[in-house]
Amino acid sequence: AALVVGTIYLLLIIWVSFLLRPLNQIRTYIERIRNGEDAKLNIDRNDEIGELAEAIVSMRQELQKQEHVKEEMIHNISHDLKTPLTAIITYVDLLKKEDITEEERQSYIETLDLKSQRLKVLIEDLFEVSKANSGNVKMNFLEVDIVKLMKEVRVELADKIEQSNLDFRWNLPEEKVFLNLDGQRTYRIFENLLNNAIKYAMPFTRVYVDILNKESAVVITFKNMSAQELNFDADHLKERFVRGDSSRNSEGSGLGLAIAKSFTELQNGKFDINVDGDLFKVTICFWKK
Repeated sequence: AALVVGTIYLLLIIWVSFLLRPLNQIRTYIERIRNGEDAKLNIDRNDEIGELAEAIVSMRQELQKQEHVKEEMIHNISHDLKTPLTAIITYVDLLKKEDITEEERQSYIETLDLKSQRLKVLIEDLFEVSKANSGNVKMNFLEVDIVKLMKEVRVELADKIEQSNLDFRWNLPEEKVFLNLDGQRTYRIFENLLNNAIKYAMPFTRVYVDILNKESAVVITFKNMSAQELNFDADHLKERFVRGDSSRNSEGSGLGLAIAKSFTELQNGKFDINVDGDLFKVTICFWKK
């Protein structure tokens, strides 16, 4: 009997040790992360403890990704706000000079107007995407003809489209397509996505805009060939202050896609970006009632 009890006791110690060893590894891993150390966790088990370890590692990787995105966003915001602000300060100093000609004065004023308008757009877009991401936006839902709305945006951007050297192909339904949406925000979604194509599509290529009226949903797609090589994750483009041109030489706040995504999701829609080589595609899905 004593042998049986001793054997059971030994097995119990082994079993507890089997459970506690990975739990101690997890605890040590968490403590090292909390202290800012570089730690690794390798627990190869097909049970709840293994799943817990995998979940903790995945969580850490996601937090690291978010931290990287935050740092990049702050860097990009600083860069994009500093550029026009520096130009404004420079041209104000030039205007203070007494020996400039009237022609130079008018040129400086025009530049100041341009840079101040750019700064205004940057600040407005920053506030808008911040409010959208926090859900602090008052939506005005009405029955909206989404085909008519797309045509209105097309007319509004007609001059830009004509000057873009792009061949826009519009595949829109003949009939009216009504959805319960916020017309102003949906207009902004379409405007941002068309402007995105105008800015970043390869010149002398086609841009496809399609509205597909399905039984349970309306699917809207924007497709174009990118002028810049798309050598990064498509989801990265939806982050705040991320552009299709990594050099950030083009005009824009880098918030167009982020605002479009936020406004789509505030209307219970789905917003997806797909990249295939240099083919850039945005798909929006709005569900019917």
